[in-house]
Amino acid sequence: MHRSTVRPPVMNRRTFLRGAGVSMALPLLDAMTPARLLAAEEAARVPRRMVAIQTAQGIMPHLFFPEKGGREYELSPYLKLIEPLRNDFTVFSGMSHPGVDGGHSNERSFLTGAPHPAGGAFRNTISLDQAIAEHIGHLTRIPSLVLAPGSGGGSMSYTASGVQIPGEQSTSALYRRLFVQGSPAEIEARVQDLRSGRSLLDTVGERAGRLQKTVGNADRHRLDQYFTSIRELEVQMAQAQAWERKPKPVVTMPEPKDITDQAYVIDRLRSTLDIVKLALETDSTRVVSLFFQPLGTLRIEGVSHETHSLTHHGNRAEMVDELRRIEEAQWQVIRGFLGGLQETRESGDRLLDRTAVVYGTCMGNANGHTNKNWPMLLAGGGFRHGQHLAFDKVQNMPIANLYVSVLQRLGLPVDRFASSTGTLRGLEMA
Repeated sequence: MHRSTVRPPVMNRRTFLRGAGVSMALPLLDAMTPARLLAAEEAARVPRRMVAIQTAQGIMPHLFFPEKGGREYELSPYLKLIEPLRNDFTVFSGMSHPGVDGGHSNERSFLTGAPHPAGGAFRNTISLDQAIAEHIGHLTRIPSLVLAPGSGGGSMSYTASGVQIPGEQSTSALYRRLFVQGSPAEIEARVQDLRSGRSLLDTVGERAGRLQKTVGNADRHRLDQYFTSIRELEVQMAQAQAWERKPKPVVTMPEPKDITDQAYVIDRLRSTLDIVKLALETDSTRVVSLFFQPLGTLRIEGVSHETHSLTHHGNRAEMVDELRRIEEAQWQVIRGFLGGLQETRESGDRLLDRTAVVYGTCMGNANGHTNKNWPMLLAGGGFRHGQHLAFDKVQNMPIANLYVSVLQRLGLPVDRFASSTGTLRGLEMA
């Protein structure tokens, strides 16, 4: 994919012309506009969004991957479940994260691409959703939603310091955060809490700064990371304070009741995605990550075994059949979500065309914990779809190339992310 416009390099405002012993400050030029501001201006003109969904228990590859590449491919059994959206998604094969080789531990690297997640010294890096939120998160009430409707609070979202962000499990709490306006007294109490928190951060930062002068190089590096986290939190708290007094959007959907029984986790996924659609439609957020891990024995007709044990089916027909029922139930939910975005209009455009939806899993085959050829799909986002991009199944294309394409489509001035080697070949903007 080629970028539709080429931005000039950003120049520092303090750049001087020097010669013959004389220095002269340059006037303010377009090239001195911070890259983040350029991205924000572009995002303000046409809101673009990203939703990343990982199903952590895998997707059976023989039911997902089409046999042939290109635009004339025949839909696989799973893709037939979303056939009405054929021209709105691209399916990928022959993709993985280089060096991400830890079985179920790979789920931690799904959005980061950080290598060797099963290693004892593993340290994660910033996730795709948080990289986007750093640039456009301030444009909405919620910089990003980190959701975990079926995973016990885990997530696939990580800060720039590699710290995991807990995922929201409660649909009712998510709904209230987005759409329920507190009383004037409650709002003022939250504003005061935010002010107190910022004051506390100022004190902590000042003391840590004094400590930094007395420690060795290794500890200075750790404190630099600590300062970065403090600055990120300060920015988030300042933005939250500004939004607190602004009225929340009013929606017709009533507050949902939490589904606590793990056997009905597919219904919990559906309820969560219903709220995500409303969050996007009201422009309450533009960045969502959703980590889904179906565990236990699900209440689905024909299913009698625990989900994780079914993923290690050993090709036994009865186990494969039960797992297929579970995975098909997830695809039905995804079809409903994508269809809802397709039907919703925003300034004459379909919401789906402004929302890039990444859906996939962290292993090529959960039955053998393989690390190559991850099932991946991209829907919407203003790309030219209706194709199967088939890459080398041995020498895989980095998934991070897909992420760079998504980042650029959202207006971020980046050329690299994680293990990327560029944008994704064959994925073009519409």
